[in-house]
Amino acid sequence: MTRLPSPVVRRIVELASRAPSVHNTQPWQWRHRDDVLELFADRSRQLSVGDPRGRNLVISCGAALQHADAAAAALGWRATIDRLPDGPESTMMARLHLSPHTAPREAQATVDAIERRYTDRRRFTSWPIPEERLGHLASVATQWGTHGLALVDVTDRFRVELLVARALEHQSADRAVVTEQATWIDHGPADGIPSSVLPGPAQLLVRRPNRFSVGLVDDSDQDVDSSDGLIVLCDATDEPLSWLKAGEGLSALWLAATTEGLSVVPLSQVIEVDETRDALQHDVLGGMARPLMLVRVGWQAISRSELPRTTRRSPEELLDPPEGTTP
Repeated sequence: MTRLPSPVVRRIVELASRAPSVHNTQPWQWRHRDDVLELFADRSRQLSVGDPRGRNLVISCGAALQHADAAAAALGWRATIDRLPDGPESTMMARLHLSPHTAPREAQATVDAIERRYTDRRRFTSWPIPEERLGHLASVATQWGTHGLALVDVTDRFRVELLVARALEHQSADRAVVTEQATWIDHGPADGIPSSVLPGPAQLLVRRPNRFSVGLVDDSDQDVDSSDGLIVLCDATDEPLSWLKAGEGLSALWLAATTEGLSVVPLSQVIEVDETRDALQHDVLGGMARPLMLVRVGWQAISRSELPRTTRRSPEELLDPPEGTTP
């Protein structure tokens, strides 16, 4: 057994914390013991109204898990992962057993992608995404145990667009959901979504509705149109292990897209609403799989400035909960 050096642990957790999470809630906690790093779900950060089953919470933890695995490999440590080692009802999401290993050739590129990755909700350009590139990103997600499917059929895409709009309309009419979402806008200095990265109210009704109602970003350039790529992550079951793997697949897909200069925006609202999730399963997936996450993929205009990165909690806050507490 080789004990993980504290600076390595801190760096892995720091990079893992850059993972995407629903509303940037960052619902995770880490514990380090010798050569083991344990990931816990932080239920205090669960969206009780919008995510009562904890699907998005576990998907978020899966994204952090894949970020941690990629970060560890880049730092010269191989992770052997036990997922849900204490069962699906436990808050322990994964146990990573780490051993020294030669860092891969693309180590620095991986770290760069983790640090550059962010969510840009502004409209994409009209440049199309080649089907083979979408297929590649879907296959990257599939390598992590979920199933990535690029939606290229015109009828399927049309149905998905209608379902996304229906889900947004449903949630916007639910005062409890709207209130819960609003609490995570400008939530705090280290979490939540700053209004500075959200499209302004005047742009929210222009072709691409947004779940958030207030923002400061000017996105009124009429030369920017949309020809989104669509990828759905799905599985045979809709349960915690499937959610965790979907989060890992989402993370891997996103890092690959970032490396290729593409932008990714999750569309979890269509999964959050029972009616639209069921319609997505039966009308688009033919009832053969349970949809867990839908994402848009596209190009942002080269001339656009990058948005500021959303803030993250520090490794000191995320590591080793005090004795006597339950993560």
